[in-house]
Amino acid sequence: MTHKCIGVLALQGAFIEHVHHLKRCITKYGSQFYNGITIKIITVRNKEELWKCDGLVIPGGESTAMSLIAQRTGFYEDLYEFTHNPQKCVWGTCAGLIFISDILMNENHLVKTLQLLHVKVKRNAFGRQAQSFTQECDFSSFIDGCNDFQATFIRAPVIEQILDDDTVKVLYRLNKPNSPQNGLIVAVKQNDNVLATSFHPELAEDDLRFHDYFIRHFMLKI
Repeated sequence: MTHKCIGVLALQGAFIEHVHHLKRCITKYGSQFYNGITIKIITVRNKEELWKCDGLVIPGGESTAMSLIAQRTGFYEDLYEFTHNPQKCVWGTCAGLIFISDILMNENHLVKTLQLLHVKVKRNAFGRQAQSFTQECDFSSFIDGCNDFQATFIRAPVIEQILDDDTVKVLYRLNKPNSPQNGLIVAVKQNDNVLATSFHPELAEDDLRFHDYFIRHFMLKI
């Protein structure tokens, strides 16, 4: 039987919610629905735990803190090497999206990014904590039947520019008042091993569809 391991970066931020959602997917669907593959979920705080993994989720939280902790503990280099390995898959949510991006448009001196995702990102694009919101989104163009997902945006970034059209595909554009005519880019994939979302799927308490999508369409393809 094939085994895979998904790590959730636990340096800072809302990592435990991702752990719970991923474990609930495994409990609900099991290896019989994941091509016979047994999947283990672990938290990752150091390079020894990281290199046990086939995939890594980088959660929401504070991208500045994540970057500083990674640098001060000597963990940044391993994170860079791991995320740039095409045999691994990576999912960055909110702060995680910022941490894996190529270029930050604002406050770029605060975060040493992993320069993985070929996009230009704007931090806190909707404002501060008080401007957080939840919006029902139709993700059915890439997740079967998922036309009513409650996506929560907390001090969320948006992708202002795609830097490589050959590798990065826009999955979803959000329409808000005063947004560009074609919407704000809040979800993308790069090749078949990198996923990035501005919002927090782990905060949709009883909805496992986005985490199941990550497992089926990213983890099972590496």
